[in-house]
Amino acid sequence: MINFANNLKELLGDMSVNEFSKKVGIPQQTISRYLLLQREITLDNLVKIADFFDEDIDVLIGRKNY
Repeated sequence: MINFANNLKELLGDMSVNEFSKKVGIPQQTISRYLLLQREITLDNLVKIADFFDEDIDVLIGRKNY
């Protein structure tokens, strides 16, 4: 979870959580909870985020390096 939250923060860069949530179709509160390690990500949302950033899921969750 920590790896995913850190990787997502890095990928978001200057984009706000609110802006990202609208673009990816995941509620802002859900994304905030992922970033604060208060909620585990669902597979569906992990795929949405990976597709949005065109990133490998293994990289997002920290199983592989960039």
